[in-house]
Amino acid sequence: KGDIVIEPIENLPAGVIGFRARGTLEASDYRDQLVPAIERALHEHGKVNIVAVLGDDFDHLSLGATWEDAKLVGLPLSSWGRAAVVTDHHLLADMATVFGGLVPGGFRVFPLAEERAAIDWVAEAAHTT
Repeated sequence: KGDIVIEPIENLPAGVIGFRARGTLEASDYRDQLVPAIERALHEHGKVNIVAVLGDDFDHLSLGATWEDAKLVGLPLSSWGRAAVVTDHHLLADMATVFGGLVPGGFRVFPLAEERAAIDWVAEAAHTT
């Protein structure tokens, strides 16, 4: 397709990284964009505070992307601050909530209409660390 699949969210508060995902996420999207951004956040801030927006134009994670996502859970627990998934996809929200229990700093799912609230919630943790 050539479409942008993962787009960084600009102008986030210090210590917060965020992405919008469109279409189908592949393993290469994780390796080329998400993992380097997470590693940068860890290097610069010591923790990862992240917002992922999965809107109506998001399709799904490929099997390879699901594996890459699962490997992120393998980061040391001390690496994670807060994480928020912003989506109106109910199945994704349910799945994210199951895995979100592994995020020690806190995890929440927000509806698309509350993207700003999700960013603000994640930013609270970034300012206290």
